[in-house]
This record gives sequence, C-alpha cells and structure tokens, in this order.
Amino acid sequence: MTTQLDVVTIGEAMAMFIAQQTGDLAAADHFIKRIAGAELNVAIGLARLGLQVGWVSRVGDDSFGRFTRQQLEKEGVDHRCVTTDARYRTGFQLKSRVEDGSDPEVEYFRSGSAASHLSPDDFNADYFGNARHLHLSGVAAAISDSSLALCKHAAKEMRARGKTISFDPNLRPVLWRSEEEMRKQLNLLAEYADWVLPGEKEGLILTGYRQPEAIADFYLDKGVRAVVIKTGSDGAWFKTAAGDKGLVAPIRVDKVVDTVGAGDGFAVGLISALLEGKTLPQAMLRGNKIGSLAIQVAGDSEGLPTRATLGDY
Repeated sequence: MTTQLDVVTIGEAMAMFIAQQTGDLAAADHFIKRIAGAELNVAIGLARLGLQVGWVSRVGDDSFGRFTRQQLEKEGVDHRCVTTDARYRTGFQLKSRVEDGSDPEVEYFRSGSAASHLSPDDFNADYFGNARHLHLSGVAAAISDSSLALCKHAAKEMRARGKTISFDPNLRPVLWRSEEEMRKQLNLLAEYADWVLPGEKEGLILTGYRQPEAIADFYLDKGVRAVVIKTGSDGAWFKTAAGDKGLVAPIRVDKVVDTVGAGDGFAVGLISALLEGKTLPQAMLRGNKIGSLAIQVAGDSEGLPTRATLGDY
C-alpha cells in the first residue's frame, strides 16, 4: 500500500432512505436511496475537490455493503482498508424530507453494525502512514468502545509520525453511556488534534463555557494549534495558539433547505484549504462557502462541490 494519500479518515457508512414527501416519516411511502455518514461525507467532499482520500471502515456482506463500495468507487474514495465483515450487517437510516430549513426526522438502524466492530486491528500502519492528514469525528468514537480505541490509536500514531490531525466533535449523545463519558472521551481525543472544530452548542457541552474564546482556550491549553467554532448564522470564530483570533462572516443563502451536512461541508472546506497552504481565515471562508452549498439541497453530500463548481474560494 504505497499510494500517497492526502487524507485518511475512519467512520461508519449507512444506506440512507430519504422520504420524497415532506411531513411525518410514518406517512412517507416513496424514498430515494443515498449514502450517509459524517466522516464519509468529508471523504467524499475532499475527493470531489481532487484530494486523494482514504476511508477506513467495515461493512456487511449484504446489499448495503455493496452499495457503499459502489458509492466509494463512484466518488473516487480509496477503500482498500474497508473490510467486509460477514458476521454483521451494514446499518441504515430513514430520513424525513424537509424544505424549510428545519431539522429532519432521522431514525437509525445501526446497533451491532459491522462498522461498530471496528477496532485497533483495523489500523494498517503503512496505509495510515502514507497519508498527510488524519480526520476524526465524534461519531466513529461513539459507535463502540472498540471503534473509540481505534480512533485513539490512529490519533496517537499519526501524531507520533508528525502528521496533522483535525477533529470534529459531531456529538451523538444517544450513542454514549452518559454525557459525562462522552465529554471525557471526546476531550481526550481532541488533545491529539491540531485543529478542533466544535459547534457553539457542542463547545458548551464539552467545556462548560459559552463564549467562543473560552471554548477555544480550553483546547488551546491542552496543546491544540487552532480552534474553529461554528457559530451558525454568525459564521465561524477562531483562535490559534499564537493568539490570532477573529470572526469569519457566513455566506448568506436565499433559502435553507436541509441543515444536515453543513458541518461536514465546513470541515471539507477548512481541511482542503489548510492542506493547500491557505491561511486559517481563508480556509474558514471556504468552509463557510461549502457549508452554505450543503444546506441548499436535501441530502447529506449532494451539495458538496467539485473544484470547478467551487469557484474562487
């Protein structure tokens, strides 16, 4: 495995069935099938921008697993370290259709999935070592103790090799035994990162602080290089270990359709731009732009642009 990767990430893919009528999921009788997963959204977005991206996971020996591999192939995401685990099934989800910017109803069917059996055994040192950057999120950390152990092991190894690491908390409280355990484990994982990307509400839950600067200082004091806090309609606020700080304005849109995937789109913009050598404010502007594209369509990754459609950002 000698192919050079720009980014490697770890996560769970699920088949996603999106209702074609707005309203209660119980009343929906027509759905379209897509692919979903926070880390997978980031992998797809980075690949569309021309980066070489590897995604590490497990899928079942079933139609959803084959669908996942087909989508990875279509998007140009390297999946040599995706294992087909015949013992367990690939998860899926149902998602209501919204067109007014409200949060869609989502029902998950992922308990005991193949991906939840990820473990440090899935860490291929050569594969990870050939990547410049590791992206992690709190979703992969939440799906099982063994997947959390893999995330920590990967972060420790990549940091030891001098690679950069980004971490998006992406809180999923329902997957944790308690909020206290979630806070403890995700903050420990964040300490390995160069760039930590919480939302404002996530920052409050994880640090106990409301003000963006206090949230940032919590992580900067643990050795993080930069903290970028997504502040919704206000854009994003940042502070670095060098003391630089500021607000980057949002990209306004005429109509918000579906907010799911906005944070993943922001991560795509930020990571891709920083790996290209752009400044942090420039990277945040690209993140805001891609996040704004994501919220104008129904679906988790449909709004993620190619390099050509991204324009000058």
